[in-house]
Amino acid sequence: MQEKTKAKILDGKLVANKVRDGLKVRVEAILSQRLRTPGLAVVLVGDNPASQIYVKNKIQACKKVGIESFLVQFPADVPQDDVLASIAKLNRSEAVDGILVQLPLPKHLATDVVLDSVDPDKDVDGLHPLNLGYLAAGRQGLRPCTPQGVMVLLEHYNIQVNGAAAVVIGRSNLVGKPLSLMLLEKHATVTICHSRSQNLEEIARCADILVVAAGRECMVKQSWVKPGATVVDVGIHKRVVPGVFGAGESEIVGDVDFQEVASVASFITPVPGGVGPMTIAMLLSNTVYAYEQRAASK
Repeated sequence: MQEKTKAKILDGKLVANKVRDGLKVRVEAILSQRLRTPGLAVVLVGDNPASQIYVKNKIQACKKVGIESFLVQFPADVPQDDVLASIAKLNRSEAVDGILVQLPLPKHLATDVVLDSVDPDKDVDGLHPLNLGYLAAGRQGLRPCTPQGVMVLLEHYNIQVNGAAAVVIGRSNLVGKPLSLMLLEKHATVTICHSRSQNLEEIARCADILVVAAGRECMVKQSWVKPGATVVDVGIHKRVVPGVFGAGESEIVGDVDFQEVASVASFITPVPGGVGPMTIAMLLSNTVYAYEQRAASK
């Protein structure tokens, strides 16, 4: 029996490194003109271990590119007015070009209110309604990091988006909605699905490009995927694999059953090492872009 072909890996680490190399050159050019260093402020509320790791990784990534980072940290029970006052101060700061509010926030804080308080010109997460509106209108602006990272990854590997049938599973403001708009902007025919979509497996199987951001561990199986499709897995989950003598080691998986789907897809992102590194790379890219836009307006 002929062995099934394995999909080619869309290597997010590789592409993210290339993006960072380009950003480093741009930052060095800025510094060579004796101008100030681009700056990113990260607002972290509480002691969520995952959030702390993410913030640490983002600060380290800034250092590698030459971006100055500022960490503003609050206890989990901080009053909302204190967070808003801190963001207002960052909005006014000449040293800060980008502001990132690490999500999720504690439940007593209104996420929309906090995110909307960020100056749209410093909204490097691309989540302010003004920037999302620019995206919907096809205008230039700061764009959400994860969807933009997916688009850069597809472009790097010369995945044909123009005219392709793209299916996006997930409709969040973080990924699903903005990514659908970006794919549409590049002339894909886009279908957005969610937990209440009828015949989800059949719809997914029609996709030339299948993006899964559903938040459900290993939901997409081989039968969901059109042979030769490109599959982008945005999900990330930690699970424990049973061992011979009881509890085993933990592993990171996505929304896609990688082993099954890799046997029919032509391209696939791994988890970890696919979309995740691209998200951080786009955060850095947005920060440098915000710096350049602010400098050009003066």
